[in-house]
Amino acid sequence: MNIKPFAVEEWMNEYEVGALYNIAETCVDSVSLDELFELTGENKEDFLKDFCAQRLTYGNIWGSEALRGGISKLYHTIKADEVVLTHGAAGANHHVFCSLISAGDRVVSIMPTYQQLYSIPEAIGADVAIMHLKQENDYLPDLNELKSLVTPETKMICINNPNNPTGALMSKELLGSIVEIARGVGAYILCDEVYRHLTQEDEWCESIVDLYEKGVSVSSMSKVFSLAGLRMGWIATHDEAARKAFLSHRDYNLISCGMFDDAIASIALRHSDVMLKRNQRIVRENLAILDDWIKENPLISQQELADKIRPFSTPSPKPVRPRSFTTISISPPTSFASACTTRPVRSSRRATASSSPTACASATPATSTRSETALPR
Repeated sequence: MNIKPFAVEEWMNEYEVGALYNIAETCVDSVSLDELFELTGENKEDFLKDFCAQRLTYGNIWGSEALRGGISKLYHTIKADEVVLTHGAAGANHHVFCSLISAGDRVVSIMPTYQQLYSIPEAIGADVAIMHLKQENDYLPDLNELKSLVTPETKMICINNPNNPTGALMSKELLGSIVEIARGVGAYILCDEVYRHLTQEDEWCESIVDLYEKGVSVSSMSKVFSLAGLRMGWIATHDEAARKAFLSHRDYNLISCGMFDDAIASIALRHSDVMLKRNQRIVRENLAILDDWIKENPLISQQELADKIRPFSTPSPKPVRPRSFTTISISPPTSFASACTTRPVRSSRRATASSSPTACASATPATSTRSETALPR
């Protein structure tokens, strides 16, 4: 299978490891095991004593009840047996396409978004139609454009909520309208939800699976739970035919997830409220720092940039003058949203991002973000 180079991941592979200040980070300040046990109040010694006594088999093939049950509680309507575990959300997206999409199938995907959502179906041979998200529409899907792209043969619509890289968050009403378009032709909706619940307001972030019987939610422990090192992701759906396809393909390319990954993820999910509150606090504090930095630097042309789209929040109902995001782009994968997910910034480092060549994952000069570039997985 020929597939386009994964531009943002290749760029990160080249520059991320040697970065002094990585402001292109996409996960909220990753935690150590010590920090996880401290945050959750779980007994580390008891856990290690129990785990170290276990034989390292394949473990539970479908995942432990604790893990799948913990994931199901992140939704309103999903049950534990409606969750399929994968190797991260990247593995989940790939798994969905390889399980449900064949050459010639019509797939409608948004851009900008994570490149998997259009390059993988294209590589499979699908007829991929792109719906470009526009600044004047707050980087939200245009329903009329979507209707024009969806045909009776459409097999899947691919969206991303909250959006990567803009941070735009679709409301329940907008998601419902997209559901009605998909339902009209019997299409699946794949929604990459890796940033779900990482919002600027204390409100429930809707999932596509709670709104649509053929909705497919993809997420992981990486972004909002700060545990990318586990490489634990999942697919959730009510659609029985899709789940059977996922499990069948899983026997070929995964079999099971690691026992240790399962056990650690289960701990974090038992205390999902604690983990989410910690990470929401971090992104909100970092956004305030970014807002202040923009206001303090007159050389930045977008003085009102932070008011245009708040990362991971629904758009303001009041009219806003269109502006461009590209002027303050630091590096190809960096977005306004990514600056809010990294480790809390201390006051002594506030101006570092603009003054030091090692302030981002690249030592190269600042460049504008391409429209199709999204945050890396």
